[in-house]
Amino acid sequence: MSQSSKHVGWCLNKAKKELEECKKLGKRAKHRGLVKSKPDKQESKNHLKKAEENLEFAIQLDKNKYGYKIIESLFYCIYQCFLSIVAKFGYESANQTCTISLVEYLKEDGKIDLDQKFIEMMKYKDEQKEDMYSIIEMREDYTYSSKVSVEEEKIEELVTTCKELLEKTKEIIYLEEQ
Repeated sequence: MSQSSKHVGWCLNKAKKELEECKKLGKRAKHRGLVKSKPDKQESKNHLKKAEENLEFAIQLDKNKYGYKIIESLFYCIYQCFLSIVAKFGYESANQTCTISLVEYLKEDGKIDLDQKFIEMMKYKDEQKEDMYSIIEMREDYTYSSKVSVEEEKIEELVTTCKELLEKTKEIIYLEEQ
């Protein structure tokens, strides 16, 4: 059993326990894990649209003045692509690491054809299998620090990566039911 498979199982159990606790306490149903549901093509398309909007927003910003917002938007472009894939396969996620593990599991299980680089860049450096930048760490660094500028080359590289992932996500979600 792979690490991603184990983590997906943990995420499903976490959500189940949290939803049961909410019901027991008479609270609004909420969770911080994964819930298995029916595949939802419309929800998948909605996440894809948000991914496209995040990329469009990032491209329109002044690189010298709003680099930190560009990093934030590009991170959410990638994350919304992942949520689009997750919805296509009938899951609801309320946790970034659970989403990333589920996408990795879908790849390992042969349900999606996705370059590992997209998954690796969404992991923290100490969790990566390949030595590359971590967009999740970049997003946190630029969100929680006073940094504003980002190297133009890094932005261009991330924009290119986001465009590639958007195209691949469209292929995945528009394939007939698997």
